[in-house]
Parts: sequence; C-alpha cells; structure tokens
Amino acid sequence: MEPPTSPRHRKVDARWLPAEAQRPIIDDAPVFNPSLEEFEDPLSYIEKIRPQAEPFGICRIIPPPTWKPPCRLKEKSIWENIKFPTRIQTVDLLQNREPMKKKPKSRKRKRRRNSRMGSSKRRSGSSPSESTSSPEAEEKFGFNSGSDFTLDEFEKYALHFKDSYFEKKDSGGDIVKWTPSVDDIEGEYWRIIEQPTDEVEVYYGADLENGVLGSGFYKRTEQLSGSEMDQYTVSGWNLNNLPRLPGSVLSFEDCDISGVLVPWLYVGMCFSSFCWHVEDHHLYSLNYHHFGEPKVWYGVPGSNATALEKAMRKHLPDLFGEQPDLLHGLVTQFSPSILKDEGVQAYRVVQNAGEYVLTFPRAYHAGFNCGFNCAEAVNVAPVDWLAHGQNAVELYSKETRKTSLSHDKLLLGAAYEAVKALWELSASEEKGSTTNLRWKSFCGKNGTLTNAIQARLQMEEERIAALGRDSSSLMKMEKDFDSNCERECFSCFYDLHLAASGCKCSPDEYACLKHADDLCSCDEKDDFILLRYTMDELSSLVRALEGESDDLKIWASKVLGIEHSDEDQTKTSSVVSEEKKLKEGSFDLNIDLELDCQEDLKEEEVSTSGGELTSSENLGVSVEPINLGSLNFGKLWCNKHAIFPKKFRSRVKFYNVRDPTKMSNYISEVLDGGLMGPLFKVTLEESSDEIFYNVSAQLCWEMVLQRVKDTSNSLGLPSLPQLENINGLQMFGFLSPSIVQAIEALDPNHQLVEYWNHKNQASSDSKDHFMSSNCSVSLTKGKLFGVDLM
Repeated sequence: MEPPTSPRHRKVDARWLPAEAQRPIIDDAPVFNPSLEEFEDPLSYIEKIRPQAEPFGICRIIPPPTWKPPCRLKEKSIWENIKFPTRIQTVDLLQNREPMKKKPKSRKRKRRRNSRMGSSKRRSGSSPSESTSSPEAEEKFGFNSGSDFTLDEFEKYALHFKDSYFEKKDSGGDIVKWTPSVDDIEGEYWRIIEQPTDEVEVYYGADLENGVLGSGFYKRTEQLSGSEMDQYTVSGWNLNNLPRLPGSVLSFEDCDISGVLVPWLYVGMCFSSFCWHVEDHHLYSLNYHHFGEPKVWYGVPGSNATALEKAMRKHLPDLFGEQPDLLHGLVTQFSPSILKDEGVQAYRVVQNAGEYVLTFPRAYHAGFNCGFNCAEAVNVAPVDWLAHGQNAVELYSKETRKTSLSHDKLLLGAAYEAVKALWELSASEEKGSTTNLRWKSFCGKNGTLTNAIQARLQMEEERIAALGRDSSSLMKMEKDFDSNCERECFSCFYDLHLAASGCKCSPDEYACLKHADDLCSCDEKDDFILLRYTMDELSSLVRALEGESDDLKIWASKVLGIEHSDEDQTKTSSVVSEEKKLKEGSFDLNIDLELDCQEDLKEEEVSTSGGELTSSENLGVSVEPINLGSLNFGKLWCNKHAIFPKKFRSRVKFYNVRDPTKMSNYISEVLDGGLMGPLFKVTLEESSDEIFYNVSAQLCWEMVLQRVKDTSNSLGLPSLPQLENINGLQMFGFLSPSIVQAIEALDPNHQLVEYWNHKNQASSDSKDHFMSSNCSVSLTKGKLFGVDLM
C-alpha cells in the first residue's frame, strides 16, 4: 500500500492553462509510406530513405495498411493479471530545478546480458529510442519508484488523470466531455516544463525488460491462430528479429543485451516523458507504437549534436556545473524553442498507433506521451553505422565512459561475413543471394566496410608507432582473451578486443594503446602489447575487401575453412613474415590465422563416432537426387569414401535453420573451387539467403546443424538428442547405394584411383559400414539420371 501522498492517491488539482501554452513552432520531420514490396526488407528500406531522412535525425514510417500485427499484451491473462513497475516523474522539474547541494556519486546502470551460457553483467548505457533514465539518476533528482500496475489498472488511472487535468465546465458548472488535441497537450506540456505553476507528477512504465510483460510482438515460439499470422512472427519489422537481421552488425554480438538486442516496452500516460539523449554507441533505434494515444517526438540530427550540448550547457549552467555528464542521466528536458533560437536544427514527429519512429546515429531525441499508450523499441546497426560507432567509442574513451558493446568485435564480424560473401560470389556461377550482394555493395575500394577497416588499421598503426616499442614486445593475443570476461582499459574503459597493453607486474590488468604508459612504472622490457592481428594482416584484410584475389583467398581460408594449394601458400609470405615475429598463439575469437595447411578434412568425412554413422541416420534421411553432375579427375575430387562430381545436386529434408520447429528442404551442391577442388554448398531451398559453404561436406552440414542449434537456443526450444551429430556425406547422398552406383558408373575406367583402391582393398565389413544407409531414392527402369546401373 502506498501512502496517501502518493500520486496514485492524490486528487488531480492542477489544470490546463490554454492561454499560457508554450507549443514549440518547429518543422516536422519527414514521413515515409513504404509499399508492400519495400516493406519486406527493413534494412534495405532504411538504407533507401537514409539520404533523405538522416539530415533530420528522426523520421516516421507508416507501414502498409495490411500490416496489423496482433499485440500479445492484450491477452486477458496479461492485460488484467501481470503487474509492471513504474517511476514517478515530476514533470515541472525536468528543466527548471535547483542543483543538488551535494554532488551525487557517479553511478552507472549496467545492462543485463542474457547469454546462451547464462546471464552476466556488462557495462552501462541508455535504453533504446525513448529512454527515460536510470533508477539511480532518477533518485538523485527526486524521481522515485512508483506503484506496480496491471495494464488494465494503468489505463484507468491514466484516463482519470487526463480527464481531470483537462476538465472543462459549462456556464452552469457541469463537466463538458471533450478530447484535447495533440496541439493542446503539447502547448500545455511545454508550459509545465518552461513556466510551471503547479507540481505535476505522473507515472511512466519505462524500460520494461522482456521478463516483465514480455514483448508486444508474438515470437516465433509462440502459437498464433491462423497461418497468416506467421508473417508477423518472422518479419524483420518484429522488433524481436530486427537487431540480428542479416546486414545488421549487431548480429555479431553473442549476448542478448537487454535494451539493445532485446526490445524494451514503454507504457505511458499523459505528460510522461523521455528526456534528451542519444543511443548507446550512437546506434540507430526503431520504436513501434502498439496501441493508445499519440507520442510526440523531437529530434536533432547528429550533425547538430554538439550544438545541442552547447546550448543546454549555456542555459543550464548550474546543473551542468554540478554534473558535467548530465545528458548521460536522461533526466533533463529542454525546450525545442530555445534550441531553435540557438541555431540548433530540431524537428517534430507525432507518432500514432501502428507507426514506427526511426532515429539515426548520434541524433538526440526527446518527447512525451499524450495519454495512455504502449510502445516498444530496440537498436539496430546497418553497416553504415560502423563509422558512427567508432566515433562513439573514441568519445567514450575521452569521457571515461563504459561501453555496452565491443565495437571491434562487431567490426571484424562484419568483415568476416563480407569475406564469406565475396568468396561465395566468386566461386558460384549463379547471380548470388540478396544477402551476399548486399555485403558486396559495402566492399570494394572506398566501400563503407572497407573504409571502416582501413580507418581502424590507421588508428592502430599510429598508436603503436606513438609507443615507440621494440617489435620484441609485440605478442599474439590468445584466442579467448576476452571470450570469458570483459577486457577494458584500466584508465578509460576502452574495449581491448583488438589490442591491449600489459605488464608482468599486473597480469590481470591491461591498458589500451593510448594509456599503455600509464599502466605502471616498470621498465619497458617487462611491458608487452597483445595484438589480435598484425598490421600486415589488417592490411591484407583491407585488400581482401577491395577484391584482391590473393588476399581474399587467404581470408576465405580462415573464415570458411578452405585450404590453400602450395602455389597459394607462397603468395602469403608477406603476411606470414610479420606474423612470425610474434610469439605463438591464436589470432581471433573464432578464427586462427595460422597459414599452414590443415589436415585434409575430406579424409575424415564419414564419421567421428567410432566408425558408425552419426545421428543423421536416426532422422530417417531420404535424399532426392536432382543432378548427377560430371567427374573431375583431379586429386581432390574424391577421397577413400566418396566421389564428388562437379555440379552434383540433391535435395534432403532437415530442421529449418530459421524455425527449427519445422522441417524444410535443403539443396546440396558440389561447385568447382578451382585449385581448392570441390566446394560444398548447402542452401535452404525456401530462402536463398541461407547458404553454407565449405571444402568439406561434413563441415558444411555441421555448419547447418550449428545454426539449427543456435536458433533453437535463442528461441528457447528444447534440445533434441538427434541433433548432437550429423553425417555430411549422408546428407549429400554420397552414402545412398543407388546414388553411389550412379556416380561410380561415371568412372568405368577407375581413374579416381584413391577411391577405387580403397574400395577394392576394403573388406566386406568395411564396405557394409561405409556404404549402408537408410537413404532412399526413386529409380525408374534401373537407371538414375540416364545412367545404366547394371
């Protein structure tokens, strides 16, 4: 029970003063109406409108009329029974308040990261899109925790407050029913902010994590009535899916960071506010208005961010004098009218139910609610964000501010994905998937991604040179250096994924390259610098992204597990030369850059479980042959257990990598990888964007299996025992007796010596072991693809 002084128990005495309205007169931000076709791909659409919308910092997107996702929050069990916490906002003190007598200690809220390995804490930051403030910051300024409400209770309270505040009476003293316009509410809101006459306190259910009410969108794991509802659970505009869409570099973040990769809900009432702020790491944000009354936004483009900060410091000197990082607290509102007078570009958006609001990198935004409503927001990072994100972490370092993400991990993840796309496009005779073509568009000389890697390389070169250390102090960073714990500079909290400086005197403490000399006072001989990649290697990566074939082969070999021929090996000497200067170790969180040839994986195709078929046998695999292909008699085109015809194609059913609750068809193919021999490819037939390549049929299908497992884990699906192992040769059809017979018939002269020697020498038991299978194909008149099987 709350005390009688709580706003929930108070009579609403404050009243609307229309004659003193302070509505800002500023221009509206642009509004976009995507067609059904444009609406299919959120990232492509954002990329399309960016040149027009980014100069405003904010825009409104109105979906096609057919976009009507059901809101799960309206289920009776949620609406009437589940409570959520609120905060009390004193609206009249958001701009005009006295500084505190004693400067509060700097405390930062840490976001919870929900990893597949469990939960952990990482770093501080603001929530997406319409952030309010951290609980600690609110308490500093008297914004305390409020009541817990159900949605049903909150709606009733919000309606009572608004009706009372905007109450009108006729000449006879009777209450007149009417509805204030958005302009009426906006004028009164800024009057309260700028020229308050009464205390106005409201509740806001803000920054509600997924574990409270859950998402307003249904997820893939939740059952909906009617197959037409599937479009909403799988759509990229469903905010549960947006951050990890192909092309968003946030997809390379392993942990589910609440508020960044996992959406937050906002349940508002009239005058509840979100104060001026930018997104963590200057990310994009997307906000969807599920239901209720409008939300009014104000945006300032990233190009005017410094001007806004300057204007606010000028007009609120006492508050900033007390707390220089005031804007990080998200507790200060400021009139767009004053910003306009100070020459700051500010724009307005009115967001209605069913509409999206998009904010751009480093675009300050703020706003308030016109009544009871519910919205949801999350971050997203198209490739063009990388330059903004780099600027953000450099700024955080100067401000000694903790980060929420490892920017370098995302940057390298994007580079790996681009290398994979470029290699697949070069190896395929087909046009290429939409996803691969998109990655290619960011590469080449002066490509967005190429420039981001080049800028990071130049930054590292300059910092290493500035230290003036001998090359003997350079060491390879261990593969798992920051896999199990956060590594950040002891001085400025800069993320140390790419490089770190240390000393023997403090084995668990590290510095960034800018603060290496501040770590300790030991002799330089005890210092060392850990590098994930040498400068030569990063230069090679830049060239690979530019399209240099030799460098692309080097990086494709690491990303895809492709091996080099002896001729290719000689071309890597410039990269190896610097690598050999460093001590032994690994170079990346997932990818080793050792350039020696690995053991021939094709020799290990059949099984890794005691010589028996792995559990794909238990799936009742039935492989349908599509095209037998033709033989290539090079050494790599067979192994002891199978022959790999060029352009071979087959179809098989397996768990869908996007939705493991259903089985879908996959197309397995053998492509010509040139000097590397066969390149194995598996594609989800219903989605050409889901492609897997490897020089090993086994590893190719293991990649599919791992994706199924990852998706199952992320969706909270129960694990399936039959997904522990898979047999790649079986999934391709190379263990199906009828397919094997057809392929063998292509080589009547036994030119593929390795295969035939093993077959002839093997005992009958070995033959049974390697060739038996539950696979089945349809045969017509004793022939397969026109080849006589007799």
